[in-house]
Order: sequence, then C-alpha cells, then structure tokens
Amino acid sequence: MTVAMSPLMPTYPPPQVQFVRGEGSWLWDDEGRRYLDLLSGLGVTSLGHSHPAVAAALAEQAGTLLHVSNLFGNEINGSVAATLDRLVGDGSSGGGEPRGQVFFANSGAEANECAIKLARRYGGYGRHVVVSAYGSFHGRTLATLHATGQPAKHEAFQPLPEGFRHVAWDDLDALEAALDPSVAAVLLEPVQGEGGVNPATAEYFQGVRKLCDDRGILFIVDEVQTGLARTGRWFGFQHFGVQPDIVTMAKALGNGVPIGACWAKAAVAAAFRPGDHATTFGGQPLATAAARAVLATMEDEDLPSRAARAGERLRAGLLALDGVADVRGLGLLLAVELAPGLESAPIAARLLESGAVVNAVTPTALRLAPSLLITDAEIDEAVALIAAALDLEGTEEQ
Repeated sequence: MTVAMSPLMPTYPPPQVQFVRGEGSWLWDDEGRRYLDLLSGLGVTSLGHSHPAVAAALAEQAGTLLHVSNLFGNEINGSVAATLDRLVGDGSSGGGEPRGQVFFANSGAEANECAIKLARRYGGYGRHVVVSAYGSFHGRTLATLHATGQPAKHEAFQPLPEGFRHVAWDDLDALEAALDPSVAAVLLEPVQGEGGVNPATAEYFQGVRKLCDDRGILFIVDEVQTGLARTGRWFGFQHFGVQPDIVTMAKALGNGVPIGACWAKAAVAAAFRPGDHATTFGGQPLATAAARAVLATMEDEDLPSRAARAGERLRAGLLALDGVADVRGLGLLLAVELAPGLESAPIAARLLESGAVVNAVTPTALRLAPSLLITDAEIDEAVALIAAALDLEGTEEQ
C-alpha cells in the first residue's frame, strides 16, 4: 500500500495527535479526546486557548482594518510599544518619557535578527561579534541559528554567517576571555528554554552587566520564551537586578497570533536610520490588536504574581513524586528532571496517551509551560497525571 506524501515539508516528525479545538488549559483532538495542555504551544498561549478578550479583539479588528504597510501609521502599535516600554522598565504605571523604543516583527527569531543588526549598527564597522552561551536557542534563521549555542544544529547549514562566538553558560571567566574589541554585544536568555530550562543566577547576570558596561558592549536579553509574566516577573531579567540594553520577545505577546518585538534603550535604538531595517507585516493592526488585548488582560489579572504562586504549587507537587529528582526553572517555566534510569521521551508519550501535553526537552527532563491562568485544580490534575506516568514506568521496570 502506497502512503500518500504529505503536502508539508518534513521539518517536523509526523504528528501523533491533531488538535482541532482549545479552551483555557484544554485541547481536543479530531477524535474528541480532551488533553490538559501543559506546554501552551511552547509558551505561546499564556492566557490559554481561545481567550475571549483576544478573540473579541481579533474579530473587531478583522472587520475594521487588517493591514497597511509600515509606510503609514496605525493607531494601535504605538500604544502597544508604550506598554512594552513600561513593562521592560519596572512594570509600574505613570507618565514620563519612554525609556526605549520598539521594533515589531513576526516571530522571536526576527526579533533577535533585529537585535543583532541593531548591535552591529551601534557598534560600527569592526565591532560586530555577538557572544552567546552554549545550550542557548535564539532562532532558526541563519544568523540566529549561529547565535544559538548548539553546534549540532549548525552542521547541515555551514557556512553560517560570521561574527558569532560561544562560551560556557554561567561562566563569567569564559565570557570575559571572549570579549575582545570586535565584540558588539552579549546575547543571553535568563532561562535557557530549549537547552533544558536552565535559569541564570543573579550573580551571573550582574557580572555580565558589569563586563558589558566596563567594555562598552551591549547586553541583549532574549525573552522570547521567558517574557511577559512567564517566570513570575514581567521579564526574566527582572529577577536578577539588571537592566539590559536590548530585550527581545514574542511567543506570549500575541497568545497565538504571530508577533515579536525588539525593545532597545533610546540611545541604542537611535543607531537605526530609515531603511536600515524593515518588515512587511511587523506591527500590523491585526497582530497588535491581539497584543493590546493580551497585555491588558495580563495587567488586569496580575499574571506575574499569579504565575509565581502557581509555579510554586506545581513545583511542590512535582517534588513530592517518586521518580522526580529535581524541578528547576522560574514561575511557570519548569523542567522536571527525572530520577536516574528514567527517560523523558517515553514518559512524555505516556502522558500524551493519558491526556496531557508536555515536552521532552532533554533526554532526562520534561518541560512544563502551562497557561498562566491554570487553576489550582488543573495543577493538581497535572501532578496526578505525571505521577501515574512515572508509576507506570516504574511498574514496567520491575
């Protein structure tokens, strides 16, 4: 029997499940089965699926104005940029001059591309290198792929663009040794997501900030996965008492609508001139209408505090389970490190079979990034489902 070729390029494995509907923390597949979504589309649907405020904003905007080019203004993207500028600062309300400026893109990779180009433009000729950490993930374009500190992902696409250097994670001595006069910027995640949910320390980020200040180098923080309340603060770097020069974000900003943003201090953003960088769809009315509704809901619900509380409940429940060696991360971005001898891929597969969506982020760890509106009852159900999957693994080994 001949199997029909998929019309989609084979960039992902064949899907195990096809989802057709979502509501809050729950998904339904094409056979009517229900699943507790503990991954949120890799941290995207932070308000849960089909949030009414986002759905209403999209419907209204779709009937009003979908798109104009960036040769003209629209009435939404400026207000979204102003909100992001405030939240990158300290999240407080109040007036005053903006601390920085925003470029809207369509994804996290494009937000990071903007940051890399801005750093090179600011540094000037001869000062173009971006230093990032092993284990990092910054995107799939050629430049952001090279910024990603995972050499195995590089090999198929060599030669990659020049100007990228990698050092050990959480190692200030290694970073200092890499900062020669050609370096324009250091690019780091506050929590390495794809690298296994590895949080930075305050000592590390403060040390990076000092090294950058001492040498006139920009500090870029990639908040694509960690930004907008996921870690229990508006941005992950806010746990560490530093202020970056450039901050990138995406994922949660549109709650499923593609949008990314690159924020930079005003003095840094001023390095760009008209024509230096552009995008057709970035900041268009539909995407920014979704972002405006997302941010308003996040502030109304005080989602940083809610994520911090929910994360502690989830962490405590998981740490009490047999088969769990450790839980690491911040807020509601957590990795469940399994006990020696357990592998994450079969556990993730059993969870999917029993009705829970997680990600085997490393061979020995599961990544959890549920909706920031997840309820206590849903957290308790998540812990029970994971306990059952781990118990099944133990039963098979006996």
